[in-house]
Amino acid sequence: MSPAAVDQINGLVVVDKEAGWTSHDVVARCRRIFGQKRVGHAGTLDPDATGILLVGLGRATRLMRFLTALPKTYEAEVVLGTATSTLDSSGEVTGTWDMEDVSLASVREAALTLTGDIMQIPPMVSALKVGGKRLHALAREGIEVERAARPVSVYRYDVMPGMTPGVFRIEVVCSSGTYVRVLAADLGAALGGGAHLRNLRRTRIGSFGTEDARLVDELTLAVVLSPAQAMRDLDQVVVPIDAQKLVARGLPLDRVPLGVSGDGPWGLVDDAHHLLAVYEATETDRIKPAVVIESAG
Repeated sequence: MSPAAVDQINGLVVVDKEAGWTSHDVVARCRRIFGQKRVGHAGTLDPDATGILLVGLGRATRLMRFLTALPKTYEAEVVLGTATSTLDSSGEVTGTWDMEDVSLASVREAALTLTGDIMQIPPMVSALKVGGKRLHALAREGIEVERAARPVSVYRYDVMPGMTPGVFRIEVVCSSGTYVRVLAADLGAALGGGAHLRNLRRTRIGSFGTEDARLVDELTLAVVLSPAQAMRDLDQVVVPIDAQKLVARGLPLDRVPLGVSGDGPWGLVDDAHHLLAVYEATETDRIKPAVVIESAG
């Protein structure tokens, strides 16, 4: 890709991440494929996990926080009877129980107790920081620290029979910030034993699913979504020409003339459906810019 094309690519690619790749690996490869310096992703996936990773290019990297906030859908397996240090199959075994006879009905009943608005303790293998250090860095040093429970939302926690006794397939739809490995471990604890997660796959972030995704080696300019398409999960508002200059200057706008309702955020587009900006609500009847894509001058 020619140097002249750099900085002209502003959009989103939906990647189907393969096992063994870190999210950083995917970003680095996208920099090379598209000749872009400004590349960022929304919603980290562990190296062992597969599935949807949203990668922003150019000015669209500023939109990633709105994608990170979208609900996520995961498929995985829960292995009852074995707890591990990482809560998944990559860790060392820390406990075993005889749980092969646990029924599907019992597992589904336990999953219901982990559904809805719940408090969840982040795992030590997460990227959260405590005292200025990431938890996974502390875990590699053999250090475990107290973590405060955080509110998360589990919209659906479906359980299906697996191929072998004590193994169950799950599908989880949850809020951003939810750790599926913790849901697996907590499921085992709720059943009076322990459990860990394996074969995690993220199948959807908001409206972006595997049907939209490409493997890294399949990425081309043809699959880059526009900034407006990247913000398709937001309510989108067409801005009259006389107000577009105000948007470009990053000025607040009145709700009523735009016909804006709800809590936002909103994607503001022109008649050709080019994304101008993303605006957020205020405590008044005005909305304010969060990110301006098409700026004045």
